Amino acid sequence: MNYCLYPGCSLHSTGLEYGLSSRAVLKHLEFEINELEAWNCCGASSAHALSHTLGLALPARVIALAQSAGGDLIVPCAACFNRLKGADHTLRTDQAQRIQIQSLVGFEYREGLSIRPLLAVLYEDYGLQKITAQVKIPLNGLRVVAYYGCLLLRPPEITRFDDPDHPQVMAALLTALGAEVQPWSYATECCGAGLSLSRADIVQKLVGRLAERACEAGAEALVTACPLCQVNLEMRQTCAPKLPAFYFTELLGLAFDLPQAESWWPKHLIDPRPLLSSLGLYRIPEPVQYFQPDMF
Repeated sequence: MNYCLYPGCSLHSTGLEYGLSSRAVLKHLEFEINELEAWNCCGASSAHALSHTLGLALPARVIALAQSAGGDLIVPCAACFNRLKGADHTLRTDQAQRIQIQSLVGFEYREGLSIRPLLAVLYEDYGLQKITAQVKIPLNGLRVVAYYGCLLLRPPEITRFDDPDHPQVMAALLTALGAEVQPWSYATECCGAGLSLSRADIVQKLVGRLAERACEAGAEALVTACPLCQVNLEMRQTCAPKLPAFYFTELLGLAFDLPQAESWWPKHLIDPRPLLSSLGLYRIPEPVQYFQPDMF
């Protein structure tokens, strides 16, 4: 099967470790992936708030490029996935909007493009059994909660991914790696990422509640598939202990023993290496000694 990758802006910037780990995992699993050429920002998370037309035209251009490229469109970023699925739904169901956007973008919309989150591709196309077979370092003892946030699952009539009330895909993938996924009721609660700059006080409360509930569930870390959620969860925690927020692809790479994984951990705002080291999943390098006192 042919796949085309839409990385979006975050995977090249604030979510760089998500982009790096996604590509590393896909390459390791021998997926044939081509990054969409000449892609543009999808408009998340502000374009649709400024201009409804712009909020449709930006993702519509990405859809136009994907139509030309062929194959399923893989979208790792939850925000990008939501904007692309929303635009596709509008183009498919609203004739007046479709005519306007086609004229602006300069393409003819065709139904049938499959826009899919990376979670779905790994779970549905590769499968849990083959994922488990790739594990070289089981994540035994790593207690986590799976955090989806708002955008992967809602509105369900548009996203059409997983169970919007009781999602299972991420937990199943993490369990296949050997991680201990803790049950909790906050997998789809909002972290407030859209208000992160304008109302930090509200966001801090939302993130604080998520961290507290994750601790109550027995978790030592959160796992997500959203760059907005990940940076927000790590940036806005104030209470101890602070929980690192992993991208699920980082834990896949760790379990597969990919050598690139060591380069992802320093990019976190909450360093996950002490936790991984305490579980024997990461060895902190010994400090380099350039000379010994007894040499003189």
